[in-house]
Amino acid sequence: QVQLVESGGGLVQPGGSLRLSCAASGSIFSIYRMGWYRQAQGEQRELVATITSSSSTSYADSVKGRFTISRDNTKNTIYLRMNSLKPDDTAVYYCKTEGVLTTSSPFTAWGQGTQVTVSS
Repeated sequence: QVQLVESGGGLVQPGGSLRLSCAASGSIFSIYRMGWYRQAQGEQRELVATITSSSSTSYADSVKGRFTISRDNTKNTIYLRMNSLKPDDTAVYYCKTEGVLTTSSPFTAWGQGTQVTVSS
């Protein structure tokens, strides 16, 4: 009922930048929070950044000052601008969306993930 399409991952050198995008579509009435999580190989999935419908943001300490999350409510799309990338940022990045369906039921949806590799 809700589809998330992520894009923008890839291979980048340390110190480089990438921008991830996540577009939500389907039987969505409203979205109150979207965010990015990541999972490195052999590690647990962790929160990177979230943004609410009122554009309130939160970040993991490890990315503060380097990553910026933003949102286009007209397109149900969020972005993650990642600067000064480090090898430790290497992971699969997942988009998560929470909201309400047109049936009035709450939903939580995850994207398929996009690989970010930081290496020289």
